[in-house]
Amino acid sequence: MPRIGSVQLASPVLLAPIAGYCDLAFRLVARGVTGMQPPGFDPPAGVSPHQFGLGLACTDLLCPHAILRENEKSLWLAATSPDDQPLCMQLYGRHPDVMAEAAQWAEAHGATTIDINMGCPVDKVTKKNGGSKLLCEPDVALRVVRAVVAAVKVPVTVKIRLGWDEDTWVTRTLPPRLADCGIGAITVHGRTARQMFSGKVNHEGIAQVVEALAHHPHLTVFGNGDIQSPDDALTMIQRTGCHGVMIGRAALGQPWLLRDTACLLLTGRRHQPLGRADRARLVLKHLDLLNHYRGPRVALNTIRQRIARYSPHLQPWPNLRRTARELTNLSALREMLIAGIEELQADPDAQVRFGAAEPGREDLAATSR
Repeated sequence: MPRIGSVQLASPVLLAPIAGYCDLAFRLVARGVTGMQPPGFDPPAGVSPHQFGLGLACTDLLCPHAILRENEKSLWLAATSPDDQPLCMQLYGRHPDVMAEAAQWAEAHGATTIDINMGCPVDKVTKKNGGSKLLCEPDVALRVVRAVVAAVKVPVTVKIRLGWDEDTWVTRTLPPRLADCGIGAITVHGRTARQMFSGKVNHEGIAQVVEALAHHPHLTVFGNGDIQSPDDALTMIQRTGCHGVMIGRAALGQPWLLRDTACLLLTGRRHQPLGRADRARLVLKHLDLLNHYRGPRVALNTIRQRIARYSPHLQPWPNLRRTARELTNLSALREMLIAGIEELQADPDAQVRFGAAEPGREDLAATSR
């Protein structure tokens, strides 16, 4: 079973830090579906059986300057709870002293591990010479890592890509130097920064990182990219030799993918598929958690956006996405989901009829009081 430094994980499956998605409410949804231990799984010492499925969840990318100022938006991104463990807080930046101070803040606010992002390819991060831009400046990257490792007691990890572009791969050169700085794990997205999310994940590149770290047997390597199913995760491990996987975009609409993947990797068996009624309950749980932590306005707006991710896994449910977008108050959206769940409880194969509810007329401003 993988470890990250002193932290023993319950499974080799991690939830990626996806900007705009991996807030506290969604992480709790993902954790809630994982606590269904299959027969034959013997958890490692110190790990609760209820943690089965999700080894570690990550926050959204956190700007160190913003969390040190305790900017309201960044505080929401970093928000956690006792049920949200173990938790990785991910930082991006290039200034060692600022990153070190932000890491101390994260440690004091519930981080089980701290990840340094060297993989994000988006302009707003790379224009500040953070994220994957650090792959072009390995000496700067190493100074950042050394400063963070020295500043905290929790394990520090790094997430990288194969390189900035096809001509500047770092798979054989940078990972051993990062390991020498004292990190506990490294996650490798099998694309270059230039590729963004185009093309196919390159398993050979991830394998090169594993090979380059052969003299660091206690350092865990996670593979990331294009894992759409448990079989994809198994294939990545078999082809690359990595110790575990990080799942991102595919989990956003089917958080049970984390549990199903862990089951295959740990037991060699496939978990019983989650029924449509239980899938719909997860959407309702997501809505209720958002309402609890952020209030009705954010809850309604968020689920109306996320329903496009969930919808393909709830079909046949005609007009689900359209109806969710048209509803104007939280109670109407809850009623729609509850009615659909009741139909699916009566008939798991039903085409849900409650997909064209009349949009609520209640003024959203009134529900936000």
